[in-house]
Amino acid sequence: MGERKGTNLYYPPDYDPRVGGLNKFLGTHALRERARKLHMGILIVRFEMPYNIWCDGCNNHIGMGVRYNAEKKKIGMYYSTPLYQFRMKCHLCDNHFEIKTDPANLDYVIVSGARRQENRWDPKENEQIVPETKEVSCRLYDDAMYKLEHGIEDKKIAKSRDSSLESAIALNDATWKDDYTSNCALRTAFRTRKKELQKKQSLDQILLKKSGLNIDLVNEHEEDIKLAKLLMYKKDTKKSVHNPLKRLITIVRSRDKVKNLPYSINHGIKKQINQTPKLPEFNQQKIPTSKITSTLNTSLVTYDSSDTDNDS
Repeated sequence: MGERKGTNLYYPPDYDPRVGGLNKFLGTHALRERARKLHMGILIVRFEMPYNIWCDGCNNHIGMGVRYNAEKKKIGMYYSTPLYQFRMKCHLCDNHFEIKTDPANLDYVIVSGARRQENRWDPKENEQIVPETKEVSCRLYDDAMYKLEHGIEDKKIAKSRDSSLESAIALNDATWKDDYTSNCALRTAFRTRKKELQKKQSLDQILLKKSGLNIDLVNEHEEDIKLAKLLMYKKDTKKSVHNPLKRLITIVRSRDKVKNLPYSINHGIKKQINQTPKLPEFNQQKIPTSKITSTLNTSLVTYDSSDTDNDS
């Protein structure tokens, strides 16, 4: 906005038109601060970064489109096209980098202070329009036969692409010819999907509230359901195997405790023990009583009392 100050409508009382314009009378330049290095051939311009780069000073990324106040100067000529070089300071550190124009390749080249982030690709792979090279352009201008052959090849390529273009247009017309029907079908699909998601979220919230958890639930799979059922079945079978032995040990220990209690308490507890159901008898060979007492004593010594207390 500084250069607009020379175009205002205010003229001081001592203004002399014979001197020339208002800038000559005030001794200033029309570009103001942008022309402070004009005597060195440098003009301050607003430069926009043409591609992504990495600063060599701070190794930070500078994206395409970031603007800087750059010092522009002419460094040479490419035929009749001037070559310009731009020098600017990084906004993240004190490093300066320089970029110059490359009219031969229609590109910009980094001279110093930065390096380019390579995001280039072959336009033929993406089916983009490939511009002609300088050699082909010069040959088309000089050689009439080559120009004719090149035109015939272009016509063949255009005919081969007509079928794909027509199919794409037909598909687009079939899909969006009736906009109202297509929109209704799309919105109906969205509504049904939205209702399914809301139902699933409500069920998940009920499950989390019931279990007292605060986690994100994932979708169920048939394999997970089958695996959970198998784990529950194995857990039940394991309990059924070990429960009779624990029950036998708890009964024996409770009888030993009753023997050590006073007579009044012992008499009431004996009635409760007699009323407990008896365990089923096993049809096995008779074992001497001495061996039974010894095994019971050893089992009572080695068994952990914390488990039996919890079970009782």
